Amino acid sequence: MNINIVCIGKLKEKYLREAAAEYEKRLSRYCRMQIRELKEARLPENASPAEEEEVKREEGKSILKALSSSSFVIALDIGGRELSSEQLAHRIGSLAEGGESTIDFIIGGSLGLSDEVRQRADFRLSFSPMTFPHQLMRVILLEQIYRSFKILRKEPYHK
Repeated sequence: MNINIVCIGKLKEKYLREAAAEYEKRLSRYCRMQIRELKEARLPENASPAEEEEVKREEGKSILKALSSSSFVIALDIGGRELSSEQLAHRIGSLAEGGESTIDFIIGGSLGLSDEVRQRADFRLSFSPMTFPHQLMRVILLEQIYRSFKILRKEPYHK
């Protein structure tokens, strides 16, 4: 299975880069992982709501260009459906059994996702009604994908 993470921005903090690298290494046993870091759109200081929407649209266009037309797209969205770790594992397993060879996960920028990206998503996933920094969310997502493969293979993993 191919897992792609399409995300806005680079990991700036060393500890986040190290954590992400560790989960990428662990995941290499289970899938082909690719992370596509897209450029953050420039947000003016004291931006108006219209300027914020323009940033989301601009970032959304680059996200949509980065997606494969044949992949199953899961957008991380606070308004999406919450799943347990077991439910996410089951979803990934069902997609693989159903013939999906590639899953694209999307992590938007600091302002979230554009409506166009939400509409393109095959599934919108929420990790919580709380808001997380998008850079930290990448590490959380990688851990949950890793946990999903461990669950699917019935391998031990701490709870």
